[in-house]
Amino acid sequence: MRGLIVACIALMLAACASTSPPRNALNVCSVFAEKKAWREPARDSQAQWGVPASVLMATIYHESSYRHDARPPKRYLLGFIPWGRASSAYGYAQALDGTWDEYVTRQNRWFASRDNFSDAIDFVGWYHYGTRMELGIQAGDMRNLYLAYHEGRAGFARNNYLRKPWLMAYADRVKSTEQNYRAQLASCAAWRP
Repeated sequence: MRGLIVACIALMLAACASTSPPRNALNVCSVFAEKKAWREPARDSQAQWGVPASVLMATIYHESSYRHDARPPKRYLLGFIPWGRASSAYGYAQALDGTWDEYVTRQNRWFASRDNFSDAIDFVGWYHYGTRMELGIQAGDMRNLYLAYHEGRAGFARNNYLRKPWLMAYADRVKSTEQNYRAQLASCAAWRP
């Protein structure tokens, strides 16, 4: 009986450890060294969608800080009555319900989950690929890919982001992270096959 309890506790701790954010999220090499199971899905998404892993990982980092259950903060009416969330964004990729449903349907990924890293990074690759095809944004243009990801493709095409100086500044931060990630991956033993 005691062995069963110890095994259950160990299993619960292992489950928590597998979904906890990486300790050094600003170094993608450290991320892949710590989260070894993330390397293959990142490689697969890069190969499938033609989007560099540095772009995929920078998107996820800035959307969720690598938190599997990330959500927008709750809103409150009169400062204390819970009034829902700003959007339905959820998971590593902060995918909205409707966009996630479109991905699941078009890719026949009926059991995909927004809080599963492998599914989330494939979603990000799929979305950026669609953005490239629809809007002509290059695969390595992190700033514009992020603006289109945040605003939606139609919002990006309408230049909605131009009315949001804070978002353009944030997109520059995402671009800087991607550039750092790209340089780190170039010499990263944890990324090599």
